[in-house]
Amino acid sequence: MSDLSFKHQLFDQLARVGKAVGQGHRLALLDYLAQGERAVESLVQLTGLSVANTSKHLQQLRQAGLVVARKEGLYVYYRLSDPDVVTLLGVIRRLSERHLGEVEGLVRHYLLSKDGLEPMARETLLERMREGTVTVLDVRPAEEYAAGHLPMAFHIPLRALEHRLHELPLDREVVAYCRGAFCVLSFEAVAWLRERGYRARRLEEGFPEWRLAGLPVE
Repeated sequence: MSDLSFKHQLFDQLARVGKAVGQGHRLALLDYLAQGERAVESLVQLTGLSVANTSKHLQQLRQAGLVVARKEGLYVYYRLSDPDVVTLLGVIRRLSERHLGEVEGLVRHYLLSKDGLEPMARETLLERMREGTVTVLDVRPAEEYAAGHLPMAFHIPLRALEHRLHELPLDREVVAYCRGAFCVLSFEAVAWLRERGYRARRLEEGFPEWRLAGLPVE
């Protein structure tokens, strides 16, 4: 095998990962799986895709080595194959924000219109958690919280916030987090809390990035 032939074959194999993430629905599936293991049926509900399409996309991600599966009874569960898949999603997001005007426009008009305040970096949040000067709020669904969350985080899903607002102390700043930098849940939670007199900010990224950084989780 010549050096050139080796390179061609190698890059053809590397391109399998690129092809697998080169579709919006598959990126969304990876984003959900970054929160923890999920059954196919759960992913169907989250994405709005049919069972057949969801399974097809998951198989393509599996063939590229990005997810692994296990069967339990009648159900098939998927999870990310490697923590670096979260790193890959982060690189795609950051490059897209910097170089694709359409992404910047969508973020500005849909997300930053809800909350344009500078989010809190995870290092700052960790320091303030240790000082006891902040309330950490997890607004993800219950199954995602159960799979892992920031230490001592209040868990109030966004849809329950109105009825459980009394659980959050007014004398401390609230820092809300959810699935990641593009997760609308924390944007909406912060905007809603500010309208009711709370000092509230978002975490810069989400739970997967926090865990990937090796910071404490429960």
